[in-house]
Amino acid sequence: MKEISIVIPVYNSHECVAELSRQIADALDGIDYEQIMVNDCSKDSSWEEIKKAAAENQRLIGINLRKNCGQDSAILAGLNYAGGKWCVIMDDDLQHSPYDILKLYKEAQKGFDVVYADFGEKKQKLWKNLGSWFNGKISEIAIQKPREIYLSPFKILSGDIVREMIRFENLFPYIDGLIFQVTRNITQIPIQHHSRELGTSNYTLIKSIKVFFRMLFGFSTMPLNLASYIGFFSAAAGLVLAAVYAAQYFMGKADVTGWTTIVILLLILGGLILVSLGIIGKYLGQVYLTVNRQPKFIVKETTSKETA
Repeated sequence: MKEISIVIPVYNSHECVAELSRQIADALDGIDYEQIMVNDCSKDSSWEEIKKAAAENQRLIGINLRKNCGQDSAILAGLNYAGGKWCVIMDDDLQHSPYDILKLYKEAQKGFDVVYADFGEKKQKLWKNLGSWFNGKISEIAIQKPREIYLSPFKILSGDIVREMIRFENLFPYIDGLIFQVTRNITQIPIQHHSRELGTSNYTLIKSIKVFFRMLFGFSTMPLNLASYIGFFSAAAGLVLAAVYAAQYFMGKADVTGWTTIVILLLILGGLILVSLGIIGKYLGQVYLTVNRQPKFIVKETTSKETA
């Protein structure tokens, strides 16, 4: 068993593959590690670069997915191949420095199952920072994340935790959600977030929204509860208004209700009903796809003869 497995999802980052692999080899010199790079059906030459790096470094295992599955599914594919006592998850853009892996590793040795990197200052666009903040606040409710923990994409996990995570059959995996379903023995340490020097970011607002919905609908019933509360409030408000109008009628103070009021009420109540049905449909759709055992990822080829 390797001491550390490093899982890196790769998407359109051919410029970073060689340098990232070089830095990992330098940072973990003297440690028995394996580097698993999962190509999420990149549109550039990322897979060719991974194969070149694997040919030069026998510790590197390349996995090429048959179709784009998203970052979390790509990470889960890599975790299925990871056999280390500890597993590091990091991005492919060098904003997570390989030289910080040992910091996470040493902290984990104190008895923690998971150690997150806490970025004091994030070298990324403002909307990403705002999105991270919002996602963190919602996750405090959805997956009971402690307020002080930052859900960083750079982290180290115990191999035992990884083996429990890959057992889940959820078709729409959310890595941090899986972590908090398995353990609460979690901490974080301050780590520097570096500027991206090679290539451009592939993470768009649409992808961020998709990740948010994975967390919200895949690991929480909060939307269903919220729809129930809104429905209950609407029904209660309707009963109160009915009582008020009935009292006015018997007191001879009733006014003729205008069409505008009726139309507005119909639009509001109809919208609430459609939103509630949409939320229920989202859950039913995910259940349907999961029951039919649609694969979370499909491996096309690897640079190793071993399979998970």
